Amino acid sequence: MTDVAFDRAVADPAPIQPASRPNLDKGFNPLTLILFFGILAAGLLYVAYSIYSDVDATGTRVTSYLPYILLFVALLIALGFEFVNGFHDTANAVATVIYTHSLPAEVAVMWSGFFNFLGVLLSSGAVAFGIVSLLPVELILQVGSSAGFAMVFALLIAAILWNLGTWYFGLPASSSHTLIGSIIGVGVANALMRGRDGTSGVDWGKATEIGYALLLSPLVGFVCAAGLLLLLKFIIKNPALYAAPEGHKAPPIWIRGLLILTCTGVSFAHGSNDGQKGMGLIMLILIGTVPTAYALNRALPESQVAQFTKVSEAASKVVAAKGAGHAIIGDPRPAVTQYVTSHHISEGTYPALSVLVQDVGEQVAKYGSLNKVPAEVVGNTRNDMYLTSEAIRFLMKDKENDLSKDEVATLNAYKGGLDSATKFIPIWVKVAVAIALGLGTMIGWKRIVVTVGEKIGKTHLTYAQGASAELVAAATIGAADVFGLPVSTTHVLSSGVAGTMAANGSGLQVATIRNMVMAWVLTLPVAILLSGTLYVIFSRIF
Repeated sequence: MTDVAFDRAVADPAPIQPASRPNLDKGFNPLTLILFFGILAAGLLYVAYSIYSDVDATGTRVTSYLPYILLFVALLIALGFEFVNGFHDTANAVATVIYTHSLPAEVAVMWSGFFNFLGVLLSSGAVAFGIVSLLPVELILQVGSSAGFAMVFALLIAAILWNLGTWYFGLPASSSHTLIGSIIGVGVANALMRGRDGTSGVDWGKATEIGYALLLSPLVGFVCAAGLLLLLKFIIKNPALYAAPEGHKAPPIWIRGLLILTCTGVSFAHGSNDGQKGMGLIMLILIGTVPTAYALNRALPESQVAQFTKVSEAASKVVAAKGAGHAIIGDPRPAVTQYVTSHHISEGTYPALSVLVQDVGEQVAKYGSLNKVPAEVVGNTRNDMYLTSEAIRFLMKDKENDLSKDEVATLNAYKGGLDSATKFIPIWVKVAVAIALGLGTMIGWKRIVVTVGEKIGKTHLTYAQGASAELVAAATIGAADVFGLPVSTTHVLSSGVAGTMAANGSGLQVATIRNMVMAWVLTLPVAILLSGTLYVIFSRIF
């Protein structure tokens, strides 16, 4: 076939034919539903038993069931967020394999659910507390108080409400940006309620990164997917690859394998990335309600605790040297908290931090093992460790510092020891989040899948378009993990499909594109307003 004939064959693909539309209405058989609810029940029982075992192992005597009732409600809301996240973001992985007939719809969502499950289970947990660090430090230190519960309930319920709203209208919005917007809302409301400027309760550097990501993610998806499709056309001269599926015919084996592979990769990466956000929030809830069992990593070996004592002494010398000539009288914690909140170094920052580092080292050395820290002081020890870790994190990022490479290495080693003791994920938390996200993936996926598969372009999704959009989405997740970029896979995939439609000359459905862009633009402000309002309301209730 000549290039002219080829270009003519792929430039004007046939419109959607009813016969080629995938069957999205086939329900799950009764055995699948029984299995679904069986896994759900088993997961809840496993969570309850794990909490009971962990609390019992500490030897704590239960005198009130109120904290456990609050814990149960908070865990249900947190796992509910992951469940909604599952079916809200399913379209990222399965829309292209369904509309290219690479997999039947019911098989695709179960396949995606399984690899979301595996992604959570096999995740390192390294970024689980990244989302938590965006919260106001004073609320994290008081997470077991009424203000702490108001914070957790407000941000999770706000995120769920916005996710459900965009899902209802079939709009693929970013769950990560929704959650981050909710956190910003709590931070602003908390600062205003404490008589401070609303900007002081938010890490605006991170918020600015997210703002740029909201602008750049759709452009990256659109341009890269369009460019990849044009490159495929130039390299592979096979008109069947650029045409809509015939009836329910599956694509060529190699393109089908590629689409299933990218579906698997996106599902696994979504589980490992988004699942960790839920883990961090659940740990925050556990620390607030059952600190004796979860405030400190009691499974840490004594040899590691001994090593921590050594690096603690080295870190203390580094910080003390920076604060030489200044002294602090009384409790050092307010000065360190002020620095973590404002990110502004004052003459009392180093002396206060030096005293706190020494205090933490003495607390650990006194007991010799985190497992031997008495129940009545475990919460305070954990707070001191967390506050010290956050202060060191900001100090190493602060351009006002003149830390040498050796000093940075010493502080990094010390911070690693603090984080090992305070930022850990029990296996049952991973299992609970994995079940919630995996089962959520299998429910309610149809609305957004239809939007991605049918309502972005004016013609049916072709094999090459599906492969281009999925490859760009998978590559974007990989780049985001490597470089720590806050890129939305949802935005990249949806705009990627739009890009392939534009590159193919298929045309775009303007109404859908307009609604999607509006949802993306409104995600942060609406989530901020919702969570801030809920935080004020809950603060007066609790």
